[in-house]
Amino acid sequence: MAFGWEGEKVRLVPLDIEKHLANAVAWVNDPDITANLLIGDMPITELAEREYFEHASKETKTDIMFAIETLDGTHLGFSGLHRIDWRNGFATTGTFIGAKDLWGKGYGTDAAKTRARYAFEVLGLRMLYSEYLEGNERSRRMQLAAGYKECGRLPKKYWKRGQYRDLIQTYLDRETWEAQSRA
Repeated sequence: MAFGWEGEKVRLVPLDIEKHLANAVAWVNDPDITANLLIGDMPITELAEREYFEHASKETKTDIMFAIETLDGTHLGFSGLHRIDWRNGFATTGTFIGAKDLWGKGYGTDAAKTRARYAFEVLGLRMLYSEYLEGNERSRRMQLAAGYKECGRLPKKYWKRGQYRDLIQTYLDRETWEAQSRA
């Protein structure tokens, strides 16, 4: 295996300030990219993003962050496992693809599947949770394609760009992931 956790289209690699920071700053400040995310409505400086990178790059007991790269090394987004609960075997997941020219080509789905393999096979987790804002069709399609199932809806939870939007909650359990992996 090459450096990082490799899927069919992407590789999940550790954050690298030199390689990934400039893209992160550009992407989190792009209104098109953040239209359906819970970030991006307040400007993020390079200094603030660098501090986040430095924190996320250190070993923590509850969060694992990856940069997403194509197999040829092109940086296209980020993916992570957050609030890992080791005792109960679950984590919350998140992904965003910042390279707009690569939207809709299956990179996010492959990143989610690769992250799930890492979470279940390497970390030994039993359940992954995620969520997306109502209207975020790319995230909905990605999660469904990766095996996540809808399990809840919090009506009008977040204010985003002029309206309150529902938060849709999803999950992927180890058994569903294993069945998909064998298929």
